[in-house]
Amino acid sequence: MEETCRVRAVTFSGASNPVNVGIEAAAAAMISAAREALLNSGLAPLDVTQVCAGVAGAGDPQIASGLETRLKKEFLNGQVTLASDLQLSLLATRESPSVVVLAGTGSAAMGRDAKGNTARAGGLGPVIGDPGSAYETGRQAISLALQRHWNEDKFALGEQILASQQCSWSELADRARSHPTQMFPLIFREVAAAGEQGDPDARKLLSTAAEDLARLAEEVIGQLKLRGEEFFLGRTGGVFVGSPFLTLEFERSIQKNAPTGRVGPLPQSVAETAAQLACRAARSHSQSRQP
Repeated sequence: MEETCRVRAVTFSGASNPVNVGIEAAAAAMISAAREALLNSGLAPLDVTQVCAGVAGAGDPQIASGLETRLKKEFLNGQVTLASDLQLSLLATRESPSVVVLAGTGSAAMGRDAKGNTARAGGLGPVIGDPGSAYETGRQAISLALQRHWNEDKFALGEQILASQQCSWSELADRARSHPTQMFPLIFREVAAAGEQGDPDARKLLSTAAEDLARLAEEVIGQLKLRGEEFFLGRTGGVFVGSPFLTLEFERSIQKNAPTGRVGPLPQSVAETAAQLACRAARSHSQSRQP
């Protein structure tokens, strides 16, 4: 973005959740996307004056320090600010009261009422639990596939997973044990694709994920006492983008249990929200330097 908040370029790269992929991989993904955006704009990293990154786990001092150090090395003339991806998602709703459910590699929900009070649910990471996330759905799919294989049960979804990984059953189990944070989110894609084709096992997994995500939202709705009030519930993240079936099941669950909620995608992306914060910081910095 320019200081006027006019968008110059939008780009995408790989996973950037440092909790799951590590600080180095997360920083590399962010920098890759930024370099491409700058290249498409005819700019260079030295032209950047402000950087705002929406990051899962931004509240962890070790994660924040590690990412900030790497981003500062890339943007030598830029001031770097880290913000929680969940908080930026809530800002992206552009409404109050509102609730946001973020479902990608991990999962979480956050909301605010008309008075500015906030509440959150989930976001505990893969070890403690990220219900409804790509990681958790992929884990359940692998577990089910291996169990069916060991019992010599025919399982179409399992065969699709095996074909996508181009390995044997024993190799699949070894990869799952050795590299779960890299593997499980990838398996979600296979489950989502099978679900769109009507595979009953895939749809059961996706329905479970949708219910888990709805429960996160309902926890926040209950904490903020929004039942009976009109509010916007934004959904965002690769899980919703990747599975229209899951999205529909999620919306049905919300409408059943919180009928006053208006459910839909965020009106703007989290990346755009982060860039707008950087723009405001850039304008504020310019104004402070004027005589």
